[in-house]
Amino acid sequence: MPTRDRLLAAFVALLWGCNFLAMHAMLEHFPPLLAGALRFLVIAIPTVILIPRPKVKLLLLLGFGLGFGTFQFAFLFVALDIGMPTGLASLVLQAQAPFTVLLGALFLKEKLTAWQVGGILLAVAGMIVIAWQRAENAALIPVLLTLGGALSWATGNLCARKAKPDNPLHLTLWISIVPPIPMFVLSTIVEGPAEQWQALSTLGSPGTWLPIAAFFYVVLLGTVVGSGIWTGLMRRNPASTVAPFSLLVPVVGMTLSFLVLGERPSGLEIAASVVVVSGVLLGSLRRRGRSKDADPVLAADPVRS
Repeated sequence: MPTRDRLLAAFVALLWGCNFLAMHAMLEHFPPLLAGALRFLVIAIPTVILIPRPKVKLLLLLGFGLGFGTFQFAFLFVALDIGMPTGLASLVLQAQAPFTVLLGALFLKEKLTAWQVGGILLAVAGMIVIAWQRAENAALIPVLLTLGGALSWATGNLCARKAKPDNPLHLTLWISIVPPIPMFVLSTIVEGPAEQWQALSTLGSPGTWLPIAAFFYVVLLGTVVGSGIWTGLMRRNPASTVAPFSLLVPVVGMTLSFLVLGERPSGLEIAASVVVVSGVLLGSLRRRGRSKDADPVLAADPVRS
């Protein structure tokens, strides 16, 4: 992998790590479900106009959109809104990798290696420690919601794998047409029209510039720029050399959360985090002799949360 591509991969990891900080700022103003609907709506409108629809089965497009888009971000944004630490969220969401491996074995009959099984068990052990530590502080529900987001992302990965698009970036952009309506309906039911209107009608108020800037960071830098660079990297290089850079995302996320938000994970959570990252890396190893094409297990989310 050329040095230039290594630097680009690290830059994308930085963009995606900062994305969690941006989401924290965005949710200071927007209700979480409404924020998810608006995030995808802003991407969906130009996509439908400018990007040709990928030639994949409609059910797989919908499955990818619901799993990766609707439910992942519904769970994640609500978790962040009710107290999930931003840095810890960037780590726990990495559970999507072992979840994808397990779902692939269950539903696609993909064989697991001993290394992958060991990595999955290691990651699960780390997650259990984090969940136990959070439960001790009466904050288990946000962790469980974030894990729900990781499982939803993994489900979307399986649909993306079955779809086998000619242009993965086009598919990733087109799934943005799926989440806006169901997320807006959920927002209307859970958050209510009054809270929606309050968020939208006060966008020009003093002090709202930061949530608005954070929103556009998530859409433009975290999504469009990050996904564009990452897709190019996956096309030019083997997935096995690019994907490990995604493990820098929780490192960036947790570091920035410590420096900017003052989040202080316990020593046990830091140790468990190292275990989880090691398990994700180990569990994502591929069997010798397999194609080196981009794999959703390895190819980190091109529209990183």
